[in-house]
Parts: sequence; structure tokens; C-alpha cells
Amino acid sequence: MRVTRLLALLTAAVLAVALPSPAAGTPGAAAHPDPYPAAGDTQLHDPTMIRLADGRYVVYGSHGNVAAHVSTDMVNWTRQGGAFAPQNVPSWWDRYTTEDRPWAPDITYAHGQYWLYYAVSTFGSQNSAIGLATSPTGAPGTFTDRGIVLSSGPGDRYNAIDPAALWDDGRLWLTFGSYWTGIHMVELNPATGLRDGNPPVTHLATRPDAPHAVEAGQVVRRGGWYYLFASYDTCCAGLDSTYKIRVGRASSPTGPFTDSAGRPMLNGGGDLLRGDSGRYRGPGGQHVLLGDGGRDLLVHHYYDTQRGGEPHLAISRLGWTADGWPVVVPAGG
Repeated sequence: MRVTRLLALLTAAVLAVALPSPAAGTPGAAAHPDPYPAAGDTQLHDPTMIRLADGRYVVYGSHGNVAAHVSTDMVNWTRQGGAFAPQNVPSWWDRYTTEDRPWAPDITYAHGQYWLYYAVSTFGSQNSAIGLATSPTGAPGTFTDRGIVLSSGPGDRYNAIDPAALWDDGRLWLTFGSYWTGIHMVELNPATGLRDGNPPVTHLATRPDAPHAVEAGQVVRRGGWYYLFASYDTCCAGLDSTYKIRVGRASSPTGPFTDSAGRPMLNGGGDLLRGDSGRYRGPGGQHVLLGDGGRDLLVHHYYDTQRGGEPHLAISRLGWTADGWPVVVPAGG
């Protein structure tokens, strides 16, 4: 065990020294290695992944009562219903959609519970809400609704979709937002996962050009930096999708976030982390999972040029440059 851990630390050190820094905003600044192989039922959008206490991986995604895909080896996947049992679908969803198709979940673990944030809306609408559900096991069909965390309506300065939680030194932050004015953050009560009163909403990222196509933000902490990962451009158009994943960092969870050239993410900045490569078109809707068995992982969907543009799950390996920027590296690296 000690030898294995030492080898993992040495490998990480080599990657940190060997990897070049990205060129900010430059398509093709780094190669896009293929993700890990994936087999079985991998068709989904907006994945979020966690390893359960029993050793299984579960990925939750958009639609289907928060669609669930399960694997024992992170390679072979089976669809196993959704986060909610059909009889436990929250009734408040009807105020935001008639389709019972929740979007873009985010799963974390804290206080002995699995916390699942997700959004309910319809395409192109600001009539949206973010909900919270919890489960003692994280397994499909075991989640219980905890209510609405945040909502938006026409004319609001943000759209309440695409949530992602950050647990940081006992505090809980929620990143959210899509188009309109982009990505925002609000602090939540770490005991309940909900808002107390009317806490301030901080603006993290947007694009200067309409329609301000940035969404699916997630902030993670590594070392002394907070990294904002986000999806830019157009999702959900099959092989016509132009999604790509960009990243910036800050010394505070609320920013300001800049890319490696110092360009603010509030003005369209962001280093390209993953774009089109081979069969993998329009990657995005990402989730970053740090420290899985010594690996850092980038989980996302893409549109498969070999399967008619269907959306599928991809899991890529993250490495880090000597100066602390994430880059996609070969899965076996």
C-alpha cells in the first residue's frame, strides 16, 4: 500500500513538471487525448459522478427522474432508473416543466448524506428552479426531495439552472447559471443545503457577446486555488454542437476568476481544456472529481460522430502543470 501510494505521488510529480502551461483561449493549445473506454448504456447529458460507499460508481444525468447509470469498474455501465423512485417525484416540478425532465445534476457527499442538486426548466426559459434531494446511500431510487433552493423568472438577471456545490472549510457554496448573464454563486446553509434569507449572489463568468453562451459552471478547490470550469457555446444540437470546456482560477471561491493570460472570465476569458477531437464532438456539461483513487477526473458528455451524433458519457484524466493549471492527459498517464 505504501509503495503504491509512493508511486502515485511520484507519477503526479512527474506530470506536474512535464506538462506545459496552456495557452489561454487558444484552440489546439494542447492535444485532447481520448477519454477512458466506456461500454454499455452510456447515453446521457450533463453527467455528475461519485463513488459510493459500496465501491460502485454512479453517474446521474439529465432527464428520466435524474437518470442513473451504474458501474463497478468505471468502464461498463448500466442504466438503473433515476435518482427518484417514480412515486417520489416532487410535485413542485410542475410549476417549471410539464415534462418531468430535470437537468444537470450535481452530487456531493457531506454529513453522512449524498446531496444532489438539480434543475427543472424548459429549453430557453428563465422560468427555472434548482432543487435539492438527499440520500443515505446515493443509490438510484433512494433520494428524498428537500425542496426548492433557488428559482428565477422572466426578467431576472440569472437563470436558475446548472447547479454545482462546493464544500469549503465548513461553508457551502452553490454555483449556477446559464446564458442571460452567465454563471453566478450564492452561499447556502451547510446544515440544510438551502438558503438563509436573501444572501448576496456573486457574478463569476459571462461572455461579452450575446447570447452570452456560458453555462454549467463548477468551482473546485485544489491547493490554494479555486478553479471555475464551465461549458461555452452551443449544447444539445448533436453533431452541430459547439460546446467546449474552459477553465479559470481565483484565490477566493467568489472570484475574480481569470485564465492563464490574466483575462477575466467576466469578460469571456478561460483556457480551453477540452474541445472537439476525433469522434468526440461538442464536449461539455462537465463535472470534476478530484482524488478518485489518486486520479483527478473530468466527467462530461460529448456527441459521437460514429453513432449519429448521440450524446454519450466520457471520463477523462486530468493532470496539472507545474504552475497549477489543469490539462487533459492520456487516461493511462
